[in-house]
Amino acid sequence: MKIAYISTYPPRECGIATFNHNLMNAINSNFPDRKSPLEGGYVVALNDSENLQEYEYPAHVKYVIRQNHQKDYIRAANYINTSAVDAVIMEHEFGIYGGESGIYVLPLINRLEKPLISILHTILKDPSYVQRIIIREIAEQSSKIIVMSKRAVEFLTTIYDIPEDKIQIIEHGVPDLEAPVVNPVKSLSQFKNHRVMLTFGLLSRNKGLETVVKALPKIVAKHPDVMYVVLGNTHPGVIKNSGEEYRDYLKSLAAQLNVSKHLSFINKFVAEDELIDYLTAAEVYVTPYLNEAQITSGTLSYAVGAGAAVVSTPYWHATELLADGRGRLFDFKNAEALAETVNELLDDKEVLDELKENAYEYGLHLRWPATGAEFIRVAQIAAANHDFSDKILKNSIVDPEILPKFSLTHVLRLTDDTGIVQHAKYGIPNLKEGYCLDDNARALIMALMAYQRSGSNEAFKLLPIYLSYIHYMQTDDGNFRNFLSFSRQYLDEVGSEDSFGRTIWALGHLISCAASNSYREFAMEIFHKSYPHFRALKHIRGQANTIIGISLYLQAFPTDEGMVAELVRLTQPLIDAYENTRSDDWEWFEESMTYDNAILPLALLHSCEITGNQKAKDIALKTMAFLDKLTLSNGYLSPVGNEGWYHRGGKFPVYDQQAIETMAMVLMHFQAYQIFRKPQYIEKMFLSYKWFLGENSLRAPLYDHETKGCCDGLLPTGINRNQGAESTLAYMISHLTVLKAFELEYEYNKLAEHVKIC
Repeated sequence: MKIAYISTYPPRECGIATFNHNLMNAINSNFPDRKSPLEGGYVVALNDSENLQEYEYPAHVKYVIRQNHQKDYIRAANYINTSAVDAVIMEHEFGIYGGESGIYVLPLINRLEKPLISILHTILKDPSYVQRIIIREIAEQSSKIIVMSKRAVEFLTTIYDIPEDKIQIIEHGVPDLEAPVVNPVKSLSQFKNHRVMLTFGLLSRNKGLETVVKALPKIVAKHPDVMYVVLGNTHPGVIKNSGEEYRDYLKSLAAQLNVSKHLSFINKFVAEDELIDYLTAAEVYVTPYLNEAQITSGTLSYAVGAGAAVVSTPYWHATELLADGRGRLFDFKNAEALAETVNELLDDKEVLDELKENAYEYGLHLRWPATGAEFIRVAQIAAANHDFSDKILKNSIVDPEILPKFSLTHVLRLTDDTGIVQHAKYGIPNLKEGYCLDDNARALIMALMAYQRSGSNEAFKLLPIYLSYIHYMQTDDGNFRNFLSFSRQYLDEVGSEDSFGRTIWALGHLISCAASNSYREFAMEIFHKSYPHFRALKHIRGQANTIIGISLYLQAFPTDEGMVAELVRLTQPLIDAYENTRSDDWEWFEESMTYDNAILPLALLHSCEITGNQKAKDIALKTMAFLDKLTLSNGYLSPVGNEGWYHRGGKFPVYDQQAIETMAMVLMHFQAYQIFRKPQYIEKMFLSYKWFLGENSLRAPLYDHETKGCCDGLLPTGINRNQGAESTLAYMISHLTVLKAFELEYEYNKLAEHVKIC
């Protein structure tokens, strides 16, 4: 039995990494002839870093997935499929995989040809739509789902509608270690001559350690020899975002309560053989989590396995594991109840010893070799019953292998502390042309999308620059200027309606998915100040862009009746334009097709999504079909050229082709898929996107792999090699939209297969 393990892995400091390491060793320990872990399989490790060399992994880590690189997941599946393993065991926790709630894991498991056993470490009682989809899809692709508590089974069957026969309980394993006869920890200053209360694990705010600190005054008043020891580093994610703020807060709190000398931190990540020394040296072990939503706690399992006297809040795992006299419970955030419970145990050695004995006896059946044997049985059954022919393999509509790696390099080159420069000579910013509102609005949308996708710190730092530019260009009456010289001189008094609408779009996007509350509040201030000018819009593209912005705003504030009414009002001119112009051979809004054409049906799609306007939806579908017939019928995108535009009854102009046309097509088809859930829209979205990569009338790529920018258009004679902000941002927004669409692969591939079968 050879197994591939998908998980975080040591030396990365992570509870799941430790669990998987222990599980692999436990399984191998049931095969005494094995001389190295490699004989039992290998690990596919999840990195939280872009750097593949971030961790010095052991030899049995054969493949590394960078958390936010979608291609890595596909390649990992291919690696596993071509290897000699009999089964795959995957550790699942939302936070270790990339994408929204870790959705990047789905393309990987959809491609696996080996039987999959999935271990769920977190099962939420109130999952988001995406979280529920992820768990259901994991269950569908798995031979067996492993959970560690009865409550987990209840949640999976009632909340996620997963059949009970697909689920198996295997409790969290614990070290197969006994307390040392001479315990070296007892000689440490924190333990020597002290009765120790202990908590261990990675520190973060949700651990609730402040409850223990608040209980210390009453405990030490009765037992002045008590020391509360917190063993463990601060969680790496917390360190990255807020440093040692939580640890410092606990120290400050202890000082305020005059118990500083009774609180001690041991800042290190300890191995299991050392951990048993700490657990058996302590009088009481405490897990003071702040709420019930903890389906599994490895630290709690270890404490029980070591025979510790455990006092805990009643989170889900604790209520099961500490039942029948194996521990004591106290209410969440109730420092007084904790103090009373600890004092009672410290007062009565007989009661304390009984608690320890009950925990120790129960922990014997949790030890890793026995747990490993249970997993071996599950894997053997999965391998014996696995019929790969039952799994329909499909090529994804979106092929991530042809996508260049997303990079902000050229955007950073074009951006200074004022905003993004609108033009470039080749890949070099053309400072003579200054800045424009259009591009800074697009840049804000792009940076938001990039930050949403991967939590990019680079993208996050760009947000205030572009938002600040928008604010700087807003006039006292709420309208916007457009152009600014490099010397920061205004070049117009009032910008175009297009630039106004694109700015409302960007602000609506920011309001609907704010990266921070302060940014949302700032965006709302600018948005509402501009509101009086909505009614002054006369041109349908300015109206269309504004419709998209209002629709996004209403995703965050759906009860704003005034804004709903404004959305309905602004939609009507597009409906009227279509009805006044259309004919059997001309399903369009105007007598000619000019620029940014797909933005018009895109706006109607956004509007009908919010308002339910059936007429807007019908017109969106008809005009989309007309546009697709004109621009996609050759098997690649050939947007309307800007040399004379396309007039009713006239000749279709092939050149010059602009990147904003392609971006609008990508966004239009993705929005259509989100509303109608028809895979054909994903196909057309990806076909449109490939225009940037060379699937166009010249078979020439516009994306520049060297500069990471996008060329400014296709000319009859070749490529416009300048790489300004408009074209580069159009490419990047399209690229990020395709990546977002790829996250839904599990869904549209099934829909496509259903259509073929029907």
